[in-house]
Amino acid sequence: MTIERSILLVAGLVVLGSVLLAVYHNINWLWVTGLMGAHLVQASFTGVCPVVMMLKRMGLPSRPAFG
Repeated sequence: MTIERSILLVAGLVVLGSVLLAVYHNINWLWVTGLMGAHLVQASFTGVCPVVMMLKRMGLPSRPAFG
């Protein structure tokens, strides 16, 4: 698995997890979804993402995610 596909996986899991928690536990969990969206926008402009840094340290290769 590459860094790019791992980022898609992590973002998807966070969004799905927070939506499920909002439905079955407490609606306030939707803040996590909003924060993830804001972080994705921020990372697209700055290129800074803590998850990417962690995945690079784990030795995952970097390749185009789509192609």
